[in-house]
Amino acid sequence: MAVDFPEEIKSLRATMESVRQVTDLSQLERRIGDLEQQASAQDLWDDPEHAQQVTSALSRANAERDRVLGMDQRIEDLEVLVEMGTEDGGDAETMAEAERELASLQKAVGELEVRTLLSGEYDEREAVVTIRAGAGGVDAADFAEMLMRMYLRWAERHDYPTKVMDTSYAEEAGLKSATFEVNVPYAFGHLTVEAGTHRLVRISPFDNQGRRQTSFAAVEVIPLIESDDSIEIPENEIKVDVFRSSGPGGQSVNTTDSAVRMTHIPTGIVVSMQNEKSQIQNRAAALRVLQSRLLLVRKAEEDAAKKEMAGDIKASWGDQMRSYVLQPYQMVKDLRTEVETGNPTAVFDGDIDGFIEAGIRWRIEQEKAAARG
Repeated sequence: MAVDFPEEIKSLRATMESVRQVTDLSQLERRIGDLEQQASAQDLWDDPEHAQQVTSALSRANAERDRVLGMDQRIEDLEVLVEMGTEDGGDAETMAEAERELASLQKAVGELEVRTLLSGEYDEREAVVTIRAGAGGVDAADFAEMLMRMYLRWAERHDYPTKVMDTSYAEEAGLKSATFEVNVPYAFGHLTVEAGTHRLVRISPFDNQGRRQTSFAAVEVIPLIESDDSIEIPENEIKVDVFRSSGPGGQSVNTTDSAVRMTHIPTGIVVSMQNEKSQIQNRAAALRVLQSRLLLVRKAEEDAAKKEMAGDIKASWGDQMRSYVLQPYQMVKDLRTEVETGNPTAVFDGDIDGFIEAGIRWRIEQEKAAARG
């Protein structure tokens, strides 16, 4: 079936118009100007941490502007390509190139459009991801490690910086739990749709009888705390335990008591950190993650109060949000969006953008339905 290029290009331009409206290029230009002024200050590097924040923010703002403007240019170039391919009776090779560029543009514009949907209170934040092994014994611990690698590979594909904060290894294989940060704007908005229970079905590599095993892992995603967040925790509400960091199989990583376990007594929330070099650094990192979790708890309480005032609204994520099946067939399926693929290997190697984008659109639809009441 022949591609209707004029209609497809018209659709791309309409989507980009809505992207520009949300992005507000004039405001973005003003922000870039302000950041450039800060970055040119002679005393900028007197405070290296602040300097890093300014230069990183400037780089991201420039990239966002260039991405929008570059997409407009690509659409114009596609239009020229189509005109060239249809002159003098048509050029099949040029039209084939135009079809490839159209498909690439549709994917890129779709990704930009998804970004405009991330308008939640904390969507713009960096993210803290915690993965915990669930039911399924050693298979569940191995699955938790597979999921951690999947998300780190996803971040690597996009050149997103990550920082592993804590890893608790299981005795035989895999992880009991792990916590890491994704340090890029909108990481929380993207990854929050990954929160929930993940399910793996496969022939267990740990079962000498080769039986099929179902195992589970839980993924928690919270927004990273920022300096202007008003989350103060009284010292008498925190219990701090220190212990020695350990690696796989109980190997000693550190011979001093540098690892920190922080418990928030009123809520029972526990945060462990062991990947920093000193107890002071681990304590600061644990406090930041604890504050982030309490921030989300506060938001959930506020949302619950609003829902109670508005009446009962059914908008539950459910317990299991995605299944990864390796045996007797190969499939990864999201149980909320119905998005699926027959290539689990690619998924576990970080190819999860399709699931994330569909999850964001699903979340927006759920929020709209809830608002309609």
